[in-house]
Amino acid sequence: MAAYQGLRELQVPTRQAAALAGVSRTTVYRKPAPPRDKPAPTPPNKLSLAERAEILAALNSPEFVDLAPMQVHTKLLDAGVYLASLSTFYRVLEENSQVKERRRLAKHPPRAVPELVATAPGRVITWDITKLAGPVRGKYFDCYMAVDIYSRFIVGAHVHATESGALAVEMMKEMFGIHGIPDVLHADRGTSMTSKTLAALLSDLEVTQSHSRPRVSNDNPYSESLFKTMKYGPVFPERFASLADARAFISAFVDWYNHHHQHSGIGFHTPANVHYGLADGIAKQRSETLAAARAKHPNRFTNTNDPKILALPGPAWINQPKETDEKLTA
Repeated sequence: MAAYQGLRELQVPTRQAAALAGVSRTTVYRKPAPPRDKPAPTPPNKLSLAERAEILAALNSPEFVDLAPMQVHTKLLDAGVYLASLSTFYRVLEENSQVKERRRLAKHPPRAVPELVATAPGRVITWDITKLAGPVRGKYFDCYMAVDIYSRFIVGAHVHATESGALAVEMMKEMFGIHGIPDVLHADRGTSMTSKTLAALLSDLEVTQSHSRPRVSNDNPYSESLFKTMKYGPVFPERFASLADARAFISAFVDWYNHHHQHSGIGFHTPANVHYGLADGIAKQRSETLAAARAKHPNRFTNTNDPKILALPGPAWINQPKETDEKLTA
């Protein structure tokens, strides 16, 4: 407003002065309020400090401490007591930083972070179930899939019309019979994964059962990554015409993934080569090929080391502890 007043003193028209000063003409035409010589009078209905303290004491009394202000207000009225309006109850609580849930809140115990490591095939297997869209909307098939986290080898894959613990046990028995019994079986907390039928089987076989934390998908990264590779591939269909069609596709995918897919997480070896111990020979052959090329064209190479992306896989972790990670880095 000072800029506007200065422009007006220079006899700049009102409209132009308001535009230059960046103020609204409505603002410049508004008559300013007269200065207040005395403080505003206290409203006659304002509660005294003693009355406000009485309200707070009632709200925090053992009888009412767990009740909502509306319930306290109503119960006091039923007892023939009126302290103030309901809005005043809330104002008093806000003044004392007590506008919050007054009941006891459920406190969930902290979930232990699963920390699993596999230094060889057959140690840790993770599994999960994903939905495959059926021929019509609302119809789905359930794909059960288990993967060895060290070799990334798919050790079990079944497709069924429903999901159940009994069907999971069927896959586990077949998987253990072919690939051996692992040390740990890890999964999320779905109904099939936590079923008593599966737990009984694993207990009999002395397999440690591990579960992800609730709503933490990162605790099962190998299964999640496997499903993404499958579903984001160019040949994955939008829908499957039948259960047999879905099973045929999964069978072909497992064969491709295990024996032809060169996985970036295991030095671009196929999961089968790592799982069955053939990766060492292939890595040696690659190194010899690179050494020969380096000797033939030394000016094309900046160092004598093989690319790190071709390195043989090391220990595979689920939630590697920070101190272990730091030791490996050092």
